Amino acid sequence: MIKVGITGSLASGKTTASKILSAGRGPLFSADAVVKKLYTKNSIKKNIIKKLDLKKSLNIKKLLREKIKEDKSNIQKLEKIIHPLVRKEMLKFIRKNIKKKFVFLEIPLLIESNLINIFDIIFYIKAKKSIRLKRFKLKGGKISTFNILNSKQLSDVKKGKYCDHIIVNEKNIKILKKNLSVIFKKYE
Repeated sequence: MIKVGITGSLASGKTTASKILSAGRGPLFSADAVVKKLYTKNSIKKNIIKKLDLKKSLNIKKLLREKIKEDKSNIQKLEKIIHPLVRKEMLKFIRKNIKKKFVFLEIPLLIESNLINIFDIIFYIKAKKSIRLKRFKLKGGKISTFNILNSKQLSDVKKGKYCDHIIVNEKNIKILKKNLSVIFKKYE
């Protein structure tokens, strides 16, 4: 099994790149999708509400954004709850797909979470901050949220040192597909 990690800065196009890379090649794990699913579980919600001293609400993500804006250290409290659960799901995914030639794992904080040694190949998807901010806003994100989340990530230069391939994603999907396909051909 060859484990392919896909990481990148906020709104750089990781999800799109992950879908392109994995299409017809192997199963795809998305850390963001796991987090989204975790937020729907009552036991997780109760734990987050308790640890971050939130009001009970149907929209926990909105409360979390407000709490993190109030105090950036709340993001570490949230990560201590969420990251071990995501890692557990990731390892379960790898075990389940052990017989596959390739498995693809999209993990935004792959480098920051010290997961480098798990992967055989790491793709880093990057784009200028102005482009990423524009993409983030198009999906309904706020500038303040972008700035907080972006500050949690290492710089492009630091991240790039740990990756096998750096893909600049500042044009269109056709160019992204071509660039990814050219690189991945050597592994097939």
